Amino acid sequence: MRRPWRIAAVLLFAATIAVGAFFGDQLLALNDSARQNLRQYTELVEIAHARYGTKVTYRDVVNSSVTGMLRTLDPHTNFLPPEAYQRMRDRQQGSFFGLGILVGTRNDQLTVIAPLAGTPASRMGIRAGDIIFQIDGEPTEPLSLDDAVQKLKGPKDTEVTITIVRPGLDEPLEITIIRAEIPLTTVRYTYMIDSATGYFRITEFSRSTGEEVEQAISQLREQGMQRLVVDLRDNGGGLLDQAIEVADQFVPSQSKIVETRGRIRDSFQEYEAEGRHDPLDLPLVVLVNGGSASASEILAGAIQDHDVGVIVGSPTWGKGLVQTVYGLSYGAAIALTTAKYYTPSGRLIQRDYTSVYDYYAHSENLDESGLPGAPPNGAPVYHTDLGREVYGGGGITPDVLSEPAEAHELLQLLAARNAFFRFGIDYANRHPIKSESWTPGPDVLTEFKRWLREEDLGDEAQIDEAFADQVSREQTLNRIQAEIFNSTFGNDAWYRVIASADNQIQDALDAFDRADQLLAQRRGLDDGSRLVWQDPETGPAAVPGHAEAEPVEQ
Repeated sequence: MRRPWRIAAVLLFAATIAVGAFFGDQLLALNDSARQNLRQYTELVEIAHARYGTKVTYRDVVNSSVTGMLRTLDPHTNFLPPEAYQRMRDRQQGSFFGLGILVGTRNDQLTVIAPLAGTPASRMGIRAGDIIFQIDGEPTEPLSLDDAVQKLKGPKDTEVTITIVRPGLDEPLEITIIRAEIPLTTVRYTYMIDSATGYFRITEFSRSTGEEVEQAISQLREQGMQRLVVDLRDNGGGLLDQAIEVADQFVPSQSKIVETRGRIRDSFQEYEAEGRHDPLDLPLVVLVNGGSASASEILAGAIQDHDVGVIVGSPTWGKGLVQTVYGLSYGAAIALTTAKYYTPSGRLIQRDYTSVYDYYAHSENLDESGLPGAPPNGAPVYHTDLGREVYGGGGITPDVLSEPAEAHELLQLLAARNAFFRFGIDYANRHPIKSESWTPGPDVLTEFKRWLREEDLGDEAQIDEAFADQVSREQTLNRIQAEIFNSTFGNDAWYRVIASADNQIQDALDAFDRADQLLAQRRGLDDGSRLVWQDPETGPAAVPGHAEAEPVEQ
């Protein structure tokens, strides 16, 4: 096995340098310098394999060295081993074959967070709070969450046997479930916040996202929607074509959505709205935060630059590097940065990554309070279609800044220890709830405090101090109600309860006065009667002839 792996090491490394086995025949055309460096690399791999103090495989050495090499390029160019490449492709599909459950680790145990309605798991009676003890006879304790999920998935119509431990039952349950197709929905929690306001959340951009958004808007219109909140918080991105498909449903026809610029000619591309959808033509507010990145920033940037919606929240991540995925030998791949994203007004989305620590900690854009500041210091100024000032230099700066409310220290600790989840499951088992109109009263809080002491999750003084504050009591009852509803009515009911106490959603609702005015002036721009943004507080802005600063390569 020694010689084949040495050859494999050379081929994999050479393929990565040349952007893949994608151009395998070009390996013969490497210049003398490249061949010399590859020979040196091969010697290093062989010495490490033969002489290192503990046993290492050629695969480990090669994969690690490739990963280290790519880290010198930028934070988002990545080597994808076969398993990671397959997981990435699975996430981008519109469905998979499995059981239909949301799972997570709770107290280091593989736990059902919620069964999905209409799936094999829900039909077989799987409940929130069930602990999956074994999968096909294999204990789940040593498995990572990803490994456990892969074992639960499988070909359509095949069987998987899970052994679950359920609170309140003395003996484990062994259940055999037939896998079925499970839709991978990316547009979730579509509902009416009130009689006029529609809401949905986009969690990522996969192959079905554009169609899902179209369906969500149609569904909400049928329910009387007169204004819309689109939630992009913690949306890390996904497929570019789906971000464009979604943006096409909000921005004017034939308007630019995003532009890419890179080193080679093919990397310069402009993407425009094709006008294949009826215009929304309703007041729109978009929620973002520091977890909104890449495709979600493309969507938010296009909406902001074309003045079709108000952006609310905290500054986005600032991930504007275009990755092109090239397949390599042995089922691996490389996600290689080939260009950068620019918004319609010319803003570079990518933040500076000279310091990798600052890039991941966001420490280069913090004000004295430790919160993301806006606009970033020294940020170049650009202008929207109506002449509003927007800022470049990385990410999307919201029109209205809003930070999530901070919970009491003990409540954060209880959430980390899954106390609300565990108590909610226990309470729902002992006190079945029949209607979503139910709300927890003071007696539930009293019972929760007693339960915390019994579970040794806080002493008397800590608990009394934490719940002395009215805000903390309200936050606690909200979390308890959400977990009880999750156990009883499902994950959508859980989210609606959580959202009712979400201060950023409340700030989004407060921003509709601004969104109303923006829509009216956008209509004026489209019919030629008005060409300037009238800010309700500061008055009109001058219409720019050009941006005040050119984008800076970072």
